[in-house]
This record gives sequence, structure tokens and C-alpha cells, in this order.
Amino acid sequence: MTNLTLDPQVEPHSIPSIDKRPMPAWKRALDIVLVLIALPILTPLLLLVAGYIRLVSAGPIFFIQSRVGHGGEDFRIIKFRTMVVPEVSRDASHREYVANRSQINEPLSKPNCKSELIRGGELIRKLSIDELPQIFNVLIGNMSLVGPRPDLLRLSDYEEWQAKRFEVLPGMTGLWQVSGKNSLSFDQMIDLDIKYVETMSLKQDLWIIARTFLVLLFERNE
Repeated sequence: MTNLTLDPQVEPHSIPSIDKRPMPAWKRALDIVLVLIALPILTPLLLLVAGYIRLVSAGPIFFIQSRVGHGGEDFRIIKFRTMVVPEVSRDASHREYVANRSQINEPLSKPNCKSELIRGGELIRKLSIDELPQIFNVLIGNMSLVGPRPDLLRLSDYEEWQAKRFEVLPGMTGLWQVSGKNSLSFDQMIDLDIKYVETMSLKQDLWIIARTFLVLLFERNE
């Protein structure tokens, strides 16, 4: 179970050691091919959403945040901004929320932040449109289309066995998203992530991608 320490006077976990697995050539090729196919289709939607955010809310269009990635190295994840610009960062409070949910081993439901969303932000999130800019993370190479979902916890928040999820690239979708998502507990999410790491294959990635569309359309778990 994760034990998050936010008090600077308390010693956090030691940093877990991680074996950084090389990315298979087939996986990188799949990412590039599918993103290049999707980009012309998604570009009008990306521009429309970007223009909408600019119109209804003062502040940046994109929300860029540090997450733990491949091999435990930090990278900058890109999302559409769906919340009003805060006076102070919400990262610490959101991170604490995730850690608390993991400790009591209950479903990883999202915190209630409707009052802080921009107009239309709830729908953008419901349809996962806010996640679409991560295709640029995939193009850059610090994310894959399929892999463990990067969350707000830091590497020192994880126990040694849990850090196995960082042996591969984080993904826009993965086994967690197509197996119940927020209805599952933190431990169940970690188990699915490790299962993916140990069984990664082209066939499984294609199945997860296809399954993701079905979940988005018919089986949303918020």
C-alpha cells in the first residue's frame, strides 16, 4: 500500500530501483503509424477545443504537468486545460487525495471539482477530449498509446514492487482503463499495470486500443 508523506519533516520512502526496459521496435512503429493516421482526423477537433477554451476562460489552453515516466524519469504531460487558472497549484492536494484513496484500497474515483471547472469542462473531461493532446507526447516518445497510466504520485510514494509499472513507457490508455478504471482500487490498478509490463505484445496493444473505443462509447466509468 502506498504511504504518501507530504510533511517535509518526515522522511519519505527511499527511491525504488527500476529496470528500464527498451521499447520494442514494433511498439514505436505502431505509435507513430497510428498517430500520423489520427492527426489529420483529430486536428479540426483539437483546434476547435483550443479555440473554445481560449474563448470561455482566461489563461493557457494547455495544462502541462510533471509526471513520472519510463524508468522513473520525469516528463511533461500535455492536456487541455479544463479548470480555471488557480491562484496556487492544486498538485499537492490532488496528489494527497490519490494517495489517501490508495491507502484505504477503495475505488480511485476522481475528486469532486465541478466548481473549479471552466464552462464545458465537465463534458470535455467526460469524453476524454482533454487527454487528446497527449498524442504529441507519443510523437515525442515519452509516452506510448498503450501503457500504465501516469498519475500524480511521485516515485518516492511507491513501494519497490509497485515501481515495476515504470519499466515501460506510460500510455494514453491501458489495461486499467479498459478493465474498470475508476471503479477499481489502487492495488488493482497496480496489478493490471504489472500484468501489462509482463505480457506486453502487439496483439495485446491492438486489443486495448480497440477496447478503449468501446469503453469510451458504451462503458464509461467516471
